[in-house]
Amino acid sequence: MKDFLRRIRALRAALDRPLRGLGAGVLAAGLAGAGAAWSGPLPQPPSGPEFGPSRPGLLHRVAVFGTDDRMALPADKAALRRSIGLIYEGRSHSVCTAFCVGDDMIATAGHCLFRTAGERPLRLKGVEFRLQPHDGPALSSRIAGSEHNGEAQHVAAGSLELRVRPPIDAAQDWALIRIRKPICKGHALPISRQPARALIKLSAAQRVYQVSYHRDFGAWELALGAPCAIRRSFGGADWRAIAKDFVDADHVILHTCDTGGASSGSPMLIDGPKGPEVVGINVGTYLQARVLTQKGEVVHRYKSETVANTAVGAAAFRPALDALARAEILASRDDVIVLQRLLKVEGHYRGTPDGVYGPLLNAAVRAFERAEGRGQTGLATVALLKRLAARDAERRGTPGTPRPTQIETGSVGSHTTTRGNARLPR
Repeated sequence: MKDFLRRIRALRAALDRPLRGLGAGVLAAGLAGAGAAWSGPLPQPPSGPEFGPSRPGLLHRVAVFGTDDRMALPADKAALRRSIGLIYEGRSHSVCTAFCVGDDMIATAGHCLFRTAGERPLRLKGVEFRLQPHDGPALSSRIAGSEHNGEAQHVAAGSLELRVRPPIDAAQDWALIRIRKPICKGHALPISRQPARALIKLSAAQRVYQVSYHRDFGAWELALGAPCAIRRSFGGADWRAIAKDFVDADHVILHTCDTGGASSGSPMLIDGPKGPEVVGINVGTYLQARVLTQKGEVVHRYKSETVANTAVGAAAFRPALDALARAEILASRDDVIVLQRLLKVEGHYRGTPDGVYGPLLNAAVRAFERAEGRGQTGLATVALLKRLAARDAERRGTPGTPRPTQIETGSVGSHTTTRGNARLPR
């Protein structure tokens, strides 16, 4: 043992560069499962909600930098209760924060629905969004399409298999969801067009803040976190080294807003001319761990250190939001089968045409959009079906149009996420 310790000390000066992906990037979500049983105003239990078991090594309860700056939402921000709510799935007891971005559209972190790579995604049919206004009854809605098992068609996400180890695709950890009821009408939060480089200056002026649910704060009450520092480099972690750990690092925001379980999916905000504007979506915590190696073998691992919390910049998901707002989603199973067959002809769909929208069809749509040079949404839309039908008709040398039967118009070094598992108070 003494010889081993001497070797460690001798190698200390030869530290390899930090290995990312050993601790941060796990989403410590603030989701609580309640399902259909959760109705009426949120009660104030004497000892808080009953939390279900969490997976060992996956969740970080809280990431606080210095003193805990979270506070109850002040009166001048009370209107945000009409825009920011909880998104949850009762079977898994999974809960995150989400916020309104349209009359019938919400945004959250992608891992709040699809988990991370290698994990089982949530059952979308059981996912519900709930608002608790300060001046009225609770409002809730499920995902659009749930009446005919078509929920997945109404979700646009950056990634369905989030990587939390380098290369970390935290910039793709967003999800945009069309919901069945327009419970957000008149209360959508606008998406800021501030460039990423401007956020550092705005944070220096103490203008950046976060509003979120945290399972360790109050009895499921919205909390304000402010001010939030946004920087590129933190402590001994230099941005040039950090950026190498992330895919599309330009759309990753490193910040010090204090977070707890259920805060994944919460908006990072600034006050614009007309009120709060979204500059990003909080998604997780970024950690680094240093190791000592000898002849290419790791001989000692140091404890992972939290560098900063992470968010997705608004520019990463704004184009998809515009596309979802305009999209006419295919509602008929027959139309989805036609779409699958046409994508199969194009060489993108590798499954059986069964009329079910799943990961294979999502990947096929993205591949075709990429081949077209368009932004990748994965949405099965009327416009997409028409384009494919036109290409098919051109190949056959005959005029042709798609055969829609019924159209429904509508509508995270390592990295740790900030989602959680819990039972919400009934």
